[in-house]
This record gives sequence, structure tokens and C-alpha cells, in this order.
Amino acid sequence: MKRSLVLLLSSYGCFLSGQEKGIDTIYVFDSQMNKVKLFHKVNTLTLEDAEKNSTNLSELLRFQSPVYIKENGRGAVSSPSFRGTTAQQTAFVWNGISINSNFLGQGDVNNIPLFGYDQLDIKAGGGSVIYGSGAIGGSIHLNNNLDFNKGFHASLFSEAASFGTFNNFIKGSYSNDKLSIKASGNYSISENDYEVKEARNYINQNGKYFNTTFNIAGAYKIAPHHQISWISEFFNGNQNYPVLFESETKTKYETQNIRSLLSWDWNQSKFSNSFKAAYTEENFQYFANINGPGTSGGIGKNYIVKNDFNYFLSPKWNVNVIGEFQVNKAEGKGTSQISKVSRNVGSVAGLLRYFVASDLRFEAGLKKDFVEGISSPVLFSFSGKWNAATWYSTELNISRNFRFPSFNDLYWQPGGNKDLKPETSYQADLSNHFMVSDFKITVTPYYMNIRDLISWQQTQFGYYAPSNTHKVESYGLESQVEYARKFGKQSLKSSIGYTYSKSINLENKKQLMYVPLHKIFGNVDYQYDFMRIYVQGMFNGLTYTDTEEKRSDALDPYFVMNAGVSGTFLKKYTVGFKVNNIFNEIYYTMASYPLPKRNYSVNLNINF
Repeated sequence: MKRSLVLLLSSYGCFLSGQEKGIDTIYVFDSQMNKVKLFHKVNTLTLEDAEKNSTNLSELLRFQSPVYIKENGRGAVSSPSFRGTTAQQTAFVWNGISINSNFLGQGDVNNIPLFGYDQLDIKAGGGSVIYGSGAIGGSIHLNNNLDFNKGFHASLFSEAASFGTFNNFIKGSYSNDKLSIKASGNYSISENDYEVKEARNYINQNGKYFNTTFNIAGAYKIAPHHQISWISEFFNGNQNYPVLFESETKTKYETQNIRSLLSWDWNQSKFSNSFKAAYTEENFQYFANINGPGTSGGIGKNYIVKNDFNYFLSPKWNVNVIGEFQVNKAEGKGTSQISKVSRNVGSVAGLLRYFVASDLRFEAGLKKDFVEGISSPVLFSFSGKWNAATWYSTELNISRNFRFPSFNDLYWQPGGNKDLKPETSYQADLSNHFMVSDFKITVTPYYMNIRDLISWQQTQFGYYAPSNTHKVESYGLESQVEYARKFGKQSLKSSIGYTYSKSINLENKKQLMYVPLHKIFGNVDYQYDFMRIYVQGMFNGLTYTDTEEKRSDALDPYFVMNAGVSGTFLKKYTVGFKVNNIFNEIYYTMASYPLPKRNYSVNLNINF
């Protein structure tokens, strides 16, 4: 029984003392993610995965996840879609803290840095009980950790690519038995002036972008069971918006984001408590003329406190209580049509976990949000995992999730609607995992019913206004086959995923905009001694760009393949070469904005 308790605690990422000291060598800022992985399939992408698609986060998610990315030209405004839902129904979570915009209620993928994280976790399905508003279709987790007793390490990644593109990322860390510190910086710039002559002689005019990111983190063990940790991220981005005609006025968008988190963690053998205080800030400016002053913009600020208490009643029973309080503030600048606003948001969630045996476990959760001025529903979740045999396991997840209206939904003038109700959804999925030799096969059918969807429609007065318009029914299938094997100096890893997404507006029985029915993505990675070769491909099915399934305006299916080769010398130096879009495919993820044809990059990675 005692051994079972130790194993469960180590699964949760808790820090143990005494003879179990070896377990506490890593501190994870989002400790809930370790619990989530006990009941849900989560795809994890590492820094090495990011280097394969180093242009931006949009490219990484497009080629290595089931998420559909709608990008207004390479490096421009970009939004995600899980399981046929909207960008507002995808939660971006930074080290356990939601970072969706106060104004839009979503995250711009290309204004979230690609580098600076230790791993990206991608979770499909609802998660509002733990991660709050917006976690309806799925969530993307940007996670950092800190190692202890690892000494000094540093690395440099530098890349030069087509279209005047340069990426540079440097990081360093030091740790002993009590102190751990880590810092990193990233600078990316691109003229981004690619051409696609087959698409009406398209030239990505005014497509330049650049951004910088700086991250710093530290942790100190003030006592055997107490630790103070801190992490901050500073991002500065500049995007020129592409124009379709030379006669158009060129515009641009600038943003500056700050995220800072302080955590006090208390860990014992039977309980753990994590208290966090966080501050996030988004600043943005829009320039109606690239050579003129900023014409509009805004600033959003969030003050957050969160407490996560976890207690083992017995080796089989575990209770988890999460309380959170936020103050959300926003203010428009210049000609921005939103005034200075503020609201308080609180929540209390309780989760009960029961471990029948090592092969069977359950989790049930309840949550109540208290959003100023908005009536919020009671949320629930139920999860179960059963390892039925050495070759088969299954996971069942049922939940009610929600998204409360953003500040633009409520207060934009003219059009803001203070009477909006939150979007709510009921969802269920059943994951089936098969182990056959060196193969892992996952098949997950899912169903989702979304009510009170918030959409902006033109009024009789000519302007647009939001309302709770209709219901959406989404169902489909997610599947993935993974293979990994090592033999001598050789290793081979491969995966292929397929998603089928049917997302229907129940009023007109039509597929939602920018929701492809089919997506296939795959990666093959082969290494022999110091040489490494990888190939990745993505097929995207027919995608409608309007609400009436008009075939003439739809995006045609496409298949894109990339490949790369690298060699490691003296165990410290790695030189790589990549070819993107090998077959010169003409493809769009957003109407009117084709993405680049064949292009190249070379990179150097140095480990100190």
C-alpha cells in the first residue's frame, strides 16, 4: 500500500523527501497537467519538435497536431480550431494560467512565441473545470519546468531561411540541490516577400514581421518541503499586414505582452498545496498607415491569484480543491471603440479521484464560476481510465464547458451586447489505445453540442453586433498510429494522425466555416549514429469559407511535405538543412492568402 502511494504521488509530480529524493529533481509550473495526463490523451511536443517547424507556432501546430490553423498569410494573423470549434473556444494556457485576450477572447497564434518553452502540450476536448473559460474544443499548453542538481547547461539555435528569414534562440540554466535558474531569448525576423505566381501572380507585399522574446525563471527550496518559484515572459512583436494590390494603404500591428508568475509550493507525502499569484498584460497598437502614428489600440491587464490544494484521504482516494480569483481590466486607445472596463472573476472547483487498482481509476469534478455581470453555469466533468489488458486501454471523458463573452463582445461601440449569455457545451469522447509490438494506436470518437454560440452579424443599421445565435453539433474521429524502435546505432520514430470533423450549424444544417472534414498529418524521424533524417507531411481536405457550403469559394484539398537532414559533430555541434513544401504545392488556409511554395533553411545548434 505504501508503495502504491509513492507511485501515485510521483505521477502527480509531487516532491517527496528522505529516501524518495530522486523524484523531486524537476519542478513543473503547471502541476495540474501531470494529473490531466492520468485521464486524458495529451500530445507533447518538445524543443526538438519545434526546431523542425521553426518558422512560427502556426507551422508547428499545422504539421504536428490535429489542430486546424487559419493563417492570413505566413506570419500574419492566425487562429486555431479544435474539433470544428472556433478560435475563441480554444484555450491557450501558459504554465497553468489562461492567456486568451481580454478583448477578442482568443489567442493570435503568431503573436505567441514558438521558442522559450520546455514543452507544448496539446489536449483535445473540454477542460473548463480545470482551465476555465474557452476550454471547449481543446487547449494548448505552453509549459516550463526547472531542474535541480543539473549544474550548468546552455544552447544556441540559429537559422537562416528563404524570404530573408532569420531565427535565433539562446538559453542557459544552472541548478544545484536548492537553487535552479533558467533564462532564454529569441529573435525572429523575416522580409516574408514570397511569390506565388500561379495564384493570380500573388506577391506577399508588406508581409514583413519580427519579434523578440525574453524568459527568465528561478526556484529556491527554502525548506525541505517548501519552495518559491518565479517565471516571467516578455514578448514584443511587429506584423505588417499583407496587401493584395499595390494601390492599397499598407498597415501594421504591434503588440507587447508581459506574463509573470510567482508560486509557493508546499509538498508533503499525503498532501500538496500550490499558491500562485500572476500578472499578465497585453498591449497592442494598430497603424492604419504604416508610416503614420498609431490610430487605435488597447491595453489589457489581469491580476490573478490561484490556490491548488491536493490531499490523499487514503492511497485510493484523492481530493483536489482549486480556487481562483481574477481582476480583468481593459482600455481602448486612440480610435478603438471600447472604453475603460473592468470585471471580477472567481471560481471554485473540486475534483475527487478514486484509484480502484493500478489498472482502473476515476475522476469526477464540479466547478462554479462567478463572473461579474454574467450568469455562469455549474460545470462538471467525469473521467475514467481502464487498462483492460497489456495491449488495450480505454478512457471515457464527459464534461460541461463554457466561454463567457469577451470585452469586445460586451462593450464594443457600436454593437456591444451586455445581455449576451455564455456559450456552453456538452461533450463526450471515448479513447481506445492499442499496443501491438512497437506500435501504439489510438482511436477517439467524440461528440459535442454547443449552445448559445456568440457570433457577429450585420444589423439593419449597417454595423455588426454579437448575439447568441444558434446551436452547433460537432462530432467526429481522431486517430493516431505511433511507432518507435531502436536497433544498434539506429532509431526510428514515426506517427500518422487522421481527424474527421463534422461541425454543423443546426439552423441551416451546413458545415461551419474553416472546418475541414479531413486532416492527415505525419512525421518520420530516422537516426543513424550522428546523422538524422526526418520527413513530415500534411493533407487537408476541402474547406468551406462561407456559411452556405459554396463550392466555388471553398479551399481545395492539398498535400504538403517537408524534409530535413542534420549531423551532430563532437557531441555539441549540430548542422541541419530543411526543405519545406518539397512538391511546390499551391495551398491556402485562408481565402486570398496563399502560403509559400518550396523554400529552404539551414541551421546550427550548439550545446555547451
